[in-house]
Amino acid sequence: MVIVQRIVIRWTKQARGAEEATRRREIPSAFELPPMPDAPLIVHDLLADEQNRYAPTGVVNGHSFPARLDGLRFRLSEAAVEVERTPVWAAYPTNRHPSRVFLLHPGERARYRANFRFSGYSTQWYYEQWTVNIAHEPWRRDLFLAEKVDHDKDERVSLYGGHR
Repeated sequence: MVIVQRIVIRWTKQARGAEEATRRREIPSAFELPPMPDAPLIVHDLLADEQNRYAPTGVVNGHSFPARLDGLRFRLSEAAVEVERTPVWAAYPTNRHPSRVFLLHPGERARYRANFRFSGYSTQWYYEQWTVNIAHEPWRRDLFLAEKVDHDKDERVSLYGGHR
């Protein structure tokens, strides 16, 4: 069983100030897991949006392999699970090309972090920060609350210009 918990924090240009940034930093990088469906790949998606004052709302969905989930692809590679980055369109930075991020063996956990600035013809700019916790092990409510992470990849960049 592979369990993914993706925490997306979303805000607009108007919320770029220090007070709002402090509120976003208070959002945990992991949450307790709700009961899960029976599926080979389970995704617990949480959204903490500026419009909802960063109160996280979540959904749980079961998937089969291979699966493509907003910027990441999951597929089986013998007993391991390959996690690959895929392009996120209409987003800055644009140089995140497809590549393997992790190869998770049974019993291993990983954390992937990235951020984006989205724009398009029909939308105002908005920003997202992702924390994706991944475990190749059975469900437990507190699975991601322990600090155990076997693989960690941080691809966050400065979204406003300058160095991160």
